[in-house]
Amino acid sequence: MHLSKRLGAEIFGTFWLVLGGCGSAVLAAAFPHVGIGLAGVSLAFGLTVLTMAYAIGHVSGCHLNPAVSIGLAAAGRFPVRDLVPYIVAQVIGATLGAWVLSLIATGAPGFDLVASGFAANGFGEHSPGNYTLCAALICEVVMTFFFLFVILGATDDRAPKGFAPIAIGLCLTLIHLISIPVTNTSVNPARSTGPALFVGGWALDQLWLFWIAPIIGTIVAGLVYQWMTREKH
Repeated sequence: MHLSKRLGAEIFGTFWLVLGGCGSAVLAAAFPHVGIGLAGVSLAFGLTVLTMAYAIGHVSGCHLNPAVSIGLAAAGRFPVRDLVPYIVAQVIGATLGAWVLSLIATGAPGFDLVASGFAANGFGEHSPGNYTLCAALICEVVMTFFFLFVILGATDDRAPKGFAPIAIGLCLTLIHLISIPVTNTSVNPARSTGPALFVGGWALDQLWLFWIAPIIGTIVAGLVYQWMTREKH
């Protein structure tokens, strides 16, 4: 598939992830009397990946995440030459998704985009549970490690066929169920960047962690999986 088509797919997919996942948090999580809550937001993120895996997995691989692309490259499953274009496309998609979400959210009377937090990721006083920088760092590294580990296993040629999107979507749902109270759950630098650009201030100041930690987690996961599954000759 031509690179331009793959990049277009990554833009659409990451757009959907931010609009669907962050949108569920901003618009529906605490809606009076019938809000979907933490479990609903977790499921929404998982469903965005699940649906896009079927929609564009055959086009771009459905990475939707700079850390995933980097981790796949570390595991020898993605060409390094395509990393920068993929990452740029993912950030563009996430930013566009956050922009459309901002247009919808500000249609509600009295909605304050900055004061709401806009589903941005954070630590310390900006963590939903006031978790420390150290706790946030550990959480994001470990959660992203296991996210990529599941992706690599589910998409391995030796894995059962047809279940990869479900396994990956459920894995992301589980990750959110665990870690929303800690950081609002990133495991995805593009997902973090989109909302942070609209919140500004503290969200941009803390954004570095949500690039560094997921990338560390996926690089380690890629190397570990490659070592674990390498057959001796």
